[in-house]
Amino acid sequence: MERSPARAVNWTRLPDCYGDVDRVPALLDRVERGDDAEAWDKLGCRLVLEGDLVFPAGFAALPRLVRLAADSARARELAGTILRRAAGHHGCDALLADCADAIKEFRALLDRHLRSRPADYLTAFLELLAADAEYHWSAVLGDFTDDFYEVACPHCAVDVTIAIGDHGRYAAIRDWHLGDVDRRGLRPASPGDLTGTGRRMHETVVRDGQGTLADGIAHLFGQAECPRCASVFTIADEYAAANRPVLPPAV
Repeated sequence: MERSPARAVNWTRLPDCYGDVDRVPALLDRVERGDDAEAWDKLGCRLVLEGDLVFPAGFAALPRLVRLAADSARARELAGTILRRAAGHHGCDALLADCADAIKEFRALLDRHLRSRPADYLTAFLELLAADAEYHWSAVLGDFTDDFYEVACPHCAVDVTIAIGDHGRYAAIRDWHLGDVDRRGLRPASPGDLTGTGRRMHETVVRDGQGTLADGIAHLFGQAECPRCASVFTIADEYAAANRPVLPPAV
């Protein structure tokens, strides 16, 4: 399929993490010519600051990284890291909007990668969530060996700790001295009752034979009983309502 011509990137207006505007294009040229470990290391440092903050040059580089990602694990990892920070206060909404086609392509690539059941499955799954603009789940979802989510009961407003891991699957009130007290077992959602994001997440990990993730997601999108007032609420709904980032309107 013929690719539509990409908009020319004016790198002189796109600083990297160090405030430079001329280093990233040259580094991209180097990695496009071959697997240059030194260039990849420098790109990572210039596009994402300490694995958290992403700068304009990061979004400008994303389409070129996605084109390399099918054959380069370094490109896939760096593109994924940039995308997972896309909900931050970066001031680059227009640049991110320009990456829509690249993000769609990257999502398809990640889905193929997940089907191969790779060693980095969880990381790639979190990147897939970011490609679907599920940034809050991409940021907090763990491997469900020791996951905790803090939510406010929608009925009495008490802070409830949700634990999903090897030590149990429960709702509790966290006490500084006593730990998690007055535990109430969670009520996992049945696969047939899942909808929307929860259904897509669950179906993907089941397809790929990720039983622990599937069980964890069923509990996360299930229900909890408040230890204080005994009301029942849907965990994911309350967590997402409190933590979903406010994104700019679609153009």
